[in-house]
Amino acid sequence: MIRIDSIWLATAPMDMRAGTETAFARVVAVFGAAKPHCAYLFTNRRANRIKVLVHDGVGIWLAARRLHQGRFHWPGVRYGSEFELDAEQLQALILGLPWQRVGAGGVITLL
Repeated sequence: MIRIDSIWLATAPMDMRAGTETAFARVVAVFGAAKPHCAYLFTNRRANRIKVLVHDGVGIWLAARRLHQGRFHWPGVRYGSEFELDAEQLQALILGLPWQRVGAGGVITLL
């Protein structure tokens, strides 16, 4: 339904009360632009909520997910302001797994 060519994760937390316009402004501030067919992920300080903003080439989609237990594995700001993820890493992140350990083709790259 929505084509996503690349997935970007912002390391700095975002206020989860942010709506579409605020999240869109944050994408432009962190990533420089909102490119078509890209997904941009943000979390709150406790890393128990994420928001995903997707530019589908026509408009903007905003989705949210909240964990009732646990946290998402999120890198700190000290690792840079952004990461590019592949589809397998995104799936691991959404499930609450340590996505940093999943590389291209399921190869484990970090112990």
